[in-house]
Amino acid sequence: MDQQREQEVASGLRQGNAEAWRLFYDAHAERVWHLVARLMPGASDIADVVQETFLAAARTARNYDPSRGSLWNWLGGIARNHVALYYRDRQRRQRFERIDGYPAALRQDVVRRMESREPAPADALAGSELAAMIRATLTELPIGYEQLLTAKYLEGASIEQIAAAEDSSREAIRSRLARARRAFRRAFTKSSTYSTDGRAERA
Repeated sequence: MDQQREQEVASGLRQGNAEAWRLFYDAHAERVWHLVARLMPGASDIADVVQETFLAAARTARNYDPSRGSLWNWLGGIARNHVALYYRDRQRRQRFERIDGYPAALRQDVVRRMESREPAPADALAGSELAAMIRATLTELPIGYEQLLTAKYLEGASIEQIAAAEDSSREAIRSRLARARRAFRRAFTKSSTYSTDGRAERA
């Protein structure tokens, strides 16, 4: 969908135009499905979250401001919010509380591997419960950080592959990864009383 067409669709959405909603859904439904499925691997409620995403978009379309981003950025943000609600409604609080039950060394090792240049920590993420906690943490991050960390550490993509996919330079991707890792560290260890080097710190 080119920029002019997107502007026409956005205007139609704000006016409640049925044809605009059809075009909007056809253009983005599959992409929303893939986004939600990536954030909720193996979950049986993906279709419900996708449906809630579009219902929420319908309720808030009049507030959409093109100057703040594209239709996809707006819709993707809504989808991520509903994934976060899913985790909360499905005992997300208990998942995060269990993080404290993991040895500090395990949590530190996950963060340490991300912050070093070691290979993707596939073994460290193999446990389904820990993987669920990590994925839940990723939903707390800005969408760009979530996508970047998922590609690098959960899907095993190289810096070169990510740079090519995003039509960006390796240096730019490395810089964004550094910021994303810092954001992940803060979110993943927020319930802990230990920093990644083992020193006590405020939660």
